[in-house]
Amino acid sequence: MMPAWNEVENIKSMVEVLTQDEFPKIGADMQLLIVDNHSTDGTAEAAEDASKKYNNVHIIQQKNSGLGWAYVSGMQYAIDELKADAILEMDADFQHPPRFVKPMVEAYLSGAEYVIGSRYIEGGSVPKEWAASRKAISFFGNLFIRTVLLNFKIHDLTTGFRLSKVRGVLDKIELVKLRDLDKFAYKVDLLYQSLKNSKKTVEVPLEFASRTKDKSKFNWKEMVATFKLAIILGIKDKQRFIKFGVVGFTGFLVNYLGLEFLKRMGLTTYWATLFATEMSIISNFILNNIWTFKDKTITSVKDVIMQFAKFNLSSLFAVIVQPLVVNGATTLFGDTSLIRLAGLLFALFLVVVPYNYIVYNLFIWRTWKIPKFFKRD
Repeated sequence: MMPAWNEVENIKSMVEVLTQDEFPKIGADMQLLIVDNHSTDGTAEAAEDASKKYNNVHIIQQKNSGLGWAYVSGMQYAIDELKADAILEMDADFQHPPRFVKPMVEAYLSGAEYVIGSRYIEGGSVPKEWAASRKAISFFGNLFIRTVLLNFKIHDLTTGFRLSKVRGVLDKIELVKLRDLDKFAYKVDLLYQSLKNSKKTVEVPLEFASRTKDKSKFNWKEMVATFKLAIILGIKDKQRFIKFGVVGFTGFLVNYLGLEFLKRMGLTTYWATLFATEMSIISNFILNNIWTFKDKTITSVKDVIMQFAKFNLSSLFAVIVQPLVVNGATTLFGDTSLIRLAGLLFALFLVVVPYNYIVYNLFIWRTWKIPKFFKRD
């Protein structure tokens, strides 16, 4: 699938190269869908002629303006009308050389659900004739997005040459609700969600080429919009962990203040820590249920009781560790408020918090998929 706007010369050549040279080399039913944005240079007419000449060439007009809407219109048509199993996105200007279509499809046929044509892995490249400044912008722009999304497994997050499996990846995305559909930036949102849905993502080398005709339609305004959206998605991606941290800090205050209160009521350090730990567990369960994991909120009385029991069971580690650590610290260094605080901090942030975050996501609110080695046959 490729969008096109005033690309008449490129489209004529691209259709011939793909249908006559590249598609016959691929062991799959290949269809070319051109999404025109009401071009004024004869692009639509050239595509129409090609669709009459070749049964596997199709053309539609996008519904709304903007590059993102071209892809949304094309993807919806490919899924609903062409019954596509997978959709490969590529440009019509030969910057994505047609010879790289085959390895992309082969990666999909070998089991990949999301395939990325990467310029920044071995075998990939950007045009040698690019100025050093443009190479730097491309490289560091990509590095910036990888950093804000904290995704260093994928080397090229700004490429537009990508193949997505429909079932399980694209069909889980509300395409019409992608952000910034009127800009290039939408690609970041589509990539972000596709990576989340894909069970197996593969990068294949891409030798990115220079345009042979006309000039690139990308500009500084588009780049800023792309970076801005990447930052928003990066924050969104870490939002649950940030909330978890706030709730954890609240639980810590409940824990510490409860410990000091019970200690002054005459309880031993061990028992004061034990009861204070349970108070913090109750606080954490309530706040996590109504805020951190709001989208997974447990509402029925029966489920709340069951999940709270599981929550307590999963927090048994904290119930055991915290009293032992705090009591051990006071035994070694003296039973003072400062030592109790230090012992509690040590137990919480080095042991309990990482353990709890994993357990809560896996077993209580189930926002993470359980790794295969945990699953029963």
